[in-house]
Amino acid sequence: MNRNVWLLFLCQALTNAITMGQVAMSALIGLALAGDRFLATLPYAIQMAATMAASIPAGMVFARLGRKPGFYLGALLATVGALLYGLGVWQGSFWIYCLAAVPAGLGFGIGQHYRFAAAELADPAARPRAVALVMAGGVLAALLGPELVKRSLLLVPPFVFLGTYLCVALLPMAIAVLLSFVRLPPPPPPVRVPTPLRAILARPAFITAAVAGLVAYGSMNLLMAGTPLEMKLCGFRDVDSIDIIQLHATAMFAPGFVTGRIIQRFGTHRVILAGALATLLCVGIALTGETYTHFAVALTLLGLGWNFMFTGATTLLTTAYDPHERVRAQAANDFIVFGTVAVTSFSAGALHAASGWAAINWAVVPPVLVAAALVLWHRAHQASRPALAD
Repeated sequence: MNRNVWLLFLCQALTNAITMGQVAMSALIGLALAGDRFLATLPYAIQMAATMAASIPAGMVFARLGRKPGFYLGALLATVGALLYGLGVWQGSFWIYCLAAVPAGLGFGIGQHYRFAAAELADPAARPRAVALVMAGGVLAALLGPELVKRSLLLVPPFVFLGTYLCVALLPMAIAVLLSFVRLPPPPPPVRVPTPLRAILARPAFITAAVAGLVAYGSMNLLMAGTPLEMKLCGFRDVDSIDIIQLHATAMFAPGFVTGRIIQRFGTHRVILAGALATLLCVGIALTGETYTHFAVALTLLGLGWNFMFTGATTLLTTAYDPHERVRAQAANDFIVFGTVAVTSFSAGALHAASGWAAINWAVVPPVLVAAALVLWHRAHQASRPALAD
């Protein structure tokens, strides 16, 4: 199990490196190509919409063919997306750049299932650590993605960022090589009468996990996508916003090496609540000033909050279904989560253009409070059923 989980760790790292690089570039390229702040985050929003759309067909591929063929398909789509992004930059076409977001998002959506594959390799007691460890692969992504952008953005002058996309296209190829060494369980046998999806969606554990996950990812994405735009307006250099995104990404994934143990000791509910508190602290810091330090501290807290909330939500989700229901439940969860991310990706540019940076931050507060209240409710619900408690 350990060997396979570490290989999945590397696959997740390279998958997230592609996306971290895109986060650092996308709004800047979108603004340059479209010339409009309102449209600057549209390409990233399309990518997240494609990530959401990937959930259902990915679940079908995983259920019928198994994990590995599905992951190979994701690597292929990510390669196509990177090359099309490069073509959009080369042609100076905003719409080609938007089109590239579709295969890129589909590839990223499939790659989100590495954490579920790790959970399937582990015993129930070890699942929090397996999930957290694979997600910790983002630590390498935090270093590799933005660093790759900084070192390659002028590689093919005069086309800024074209060289970056040519380099990014190599990362899914490396993922495919790593996958050839991974041993994953076969797809679950089909059942004659599958559990109705609405029955899975109605379970308290699923509702709580899905809401915590969508709030974690949605609030993080809204603030992260808006940060490069705000820093640009504040007079910071592009490289400064890339450095902040790199710091934020490190805070997102570095705790993954210990989050699993923290969950085992304190329980999923407390960890999700701690993440919600860190996100609210991020908003408080962001609203007090716009110096480099304010952005750095706020985005660090945002990354930590995401890690605790999303890892806790993923761990809680694994308790919401039986083995033969896993693919459908996971696909439904990711459809919900990344649908929210798609909305917040576009909303970041639109809300920033219409109402400014403060409005983006205040928009995060109500959903975080709702998620925290729901987690407290589910904790009380479990406490009333000792056999199902954490």
